[in-house]
Amino acid sequence: MSNRRPYQGWRSDLPGATWLLSAAQAINLTAAVIAVTISALVGVHLAPTLALGTVPYGAQFTAVMLCTYPASMLMHRYGRRAVFSAAAVLLITSGAVGMHAVESRSFIGLIVTHILLGSYIACANFYRFAAVDHVATEKRAKAISLVVAGGVAAGIVGPAIAAALQSVSGYAEFSLCYGFFIVLGILTLLLMTLWTPGKKISSAPPMSSTGATTWRGNKKIWAAMFCSAGGYLIMNLLMVQASLVMKDICSFPETSNAIRLHVLAMFVPSFFTGVLITKIGLRSTLLIGFVLLVGSSLCGMLAMEYGNILTTLVLLGLGWNFTYVGGGAMLAQSVDENMRHRWQGINDTAIAACATLGAFLPAPMLAGLGWGYTNMAMIPLCAIGMLLCWNVFSRKNVSPVCESSNT
Repeated sequence: MSNRRPYQGWRSDLPGATWLLSAAQAINLTAAVIAVTISALVGVHLAPTLALGTVPYGAQFTAVMLCTYPASMLMHRYGRRAVFSAAAVLLITSGAVGMHAVESRSFIGLIVTHILLGSYIACANFYRFAAVDHVATEKRAKAISLVVAGGVAAGIVGPAIAAALQSVSGYAEFSLCYGFFIVLGILTLLLMTLWTPGKKISSAPPMSSTGATTWRGNKKIWAAMFCSAGGYLIMNLLMVQASLVMKDICSFPETSNAIRLHVLAMFVPSFFTGVLITKIGLRSTLLIGFVLLVGSSLCGMLAMEYGNILTTLVLLGLGWNFTYVGGGAMLAQSVDENMRHRWQGINDTAIAACATLGAFLPAPMLAGLGWGYTNMAMIPLCAIGMLLCWNVFSRKNVSPVCESSNT
């Protein structure tokens, strides 16, 4: 009788620590969804001029960009749990400062709030990499996918919390939305007391420090960074611009519903993206992601109607998921364990830089190019991504470990 155990999905493949990290990621993304839902509205209300209304949101992404690499290095020195716990304190502080800023009508306070929130997010974004510290190489795509899947809860809970706490008697409008960050930070601290990082496992042979982990030594590292960061740029830019477009063509509940479906499209696939990578390989998964992003842009070039924009946002979320999870899995397979913190920091700094561009560019691109031409401008980026993926997974560039996952 064969001793081979049948596949039992997530239950048997991944340790309990991965589920705790998925819960922590849900908290992280709930805070981010609440922020994207209310930041522009509050910013416009508190800013001295309308043009400065999105400065707090842009400052948030700038903080993510500037803090990501230092956060990775701090994790290398002090451990992930210590940095994750310190980040939770930043989230609590952000909530307290934000609530006070809205109550006192302080625009500077609102900017500080989003800087603190961005600093927290810079650390929390490493949950997906913490998940692969204690699993074998062949299970890393699935672990990353499950942690990213924590965003499903955020897509449902975040907008609901923002709506429920928007107007509460005795408090300034939206102040309790920021105050809820305090609750989220406390929950994160609780999770960190329960989470015990496992012993690091690596099923892959060690790589030479002058080979795959040098700046020029491995095309896959650069392709992984482009997939994750490029997909994030396209997603953030079109998502924010879509919200600006919908403001003029539909009601706020319709806009909120479109954003909710977009967020769900971003994260629901994470329950099977890791399995898909195992079944059809990284190259095919990433190519599908870029094809979906192209489809999103093509749909966005059609008539500026609510149904077309909604379809654009759903395809945009699906494409982002495949490029983000696939890029993270490719990076996890491609770097030496001794260099992982450095490359993870560089990778997420690149993602944060592109996300920052995606936060600042939507309004000027909408004014200069319009919705349709902005979507058209995204197609060449997708084409570059597809060419990179095709090239790095050609037989002469694929290592034995990665080739086995692409057959």
